[in-house]
Amino acid sequence: MRPTHRRLAATAAGLVLLPVALVGCGIGGGDTKAEPTPKPARAPAEEAAARSRERVQAYLDAMTAKDVAAGRSQLCALLHDGFDLGATGPNGDFADHFQVPEAAITDIRSGPLGQEVSVSVSVTSGKRTVTRPLVFTVTRDGSDWCIAGEAPTGPPGAEAPPTGVAPTPAS
Repeated sequence: MRPTHRRLAATAAGLVLLPVALVGCGIGGGDTKAEPTPKPARAPAEEAAARSRERVQAYLDAMTAKDVAAGRSQLCALLHDGFDLGATGPNGDFADHFQVPEAAITDIRSGPLGQEVSVSVSVTSGKRTVTRPLVFTVTRDGSDWCIAGEAPTGPPGAEAPPTGVAPTPAS
């Protein structure tokens, strides 16, 4: 084969392959619309913190509104019976004689049993208002997140705040 024929054959092969190469690079190829790139999923720790915050905030909102059903729905299924027995009792989170004028999330961190969400809750009974720190343990139960425990925090001997959720066992 002469050099002219080789160049002609190479050019013809290049022209035949050019459309295939351009379509593979996204150039040409008709009206195919590019799929929008999906947003990257949140990191597992970020997701856990966000879900834990949502659950605890919903529980705090339910306490403030005295909405027992909404509070119960934030808890893991294993806590429902205990919650039903104690939530509206004399020391329960939803007791009629307690008012919750203020409740705020102060910290979220990973703990040995799940996400630990620290809160500050002001409770009024009559003319007396007491602010107590609590920690809620939030965990994943199947595909959903739920509150698995509530415990008072603070100095030893501090009066325990009202609670309608089983405390998280101390380690």
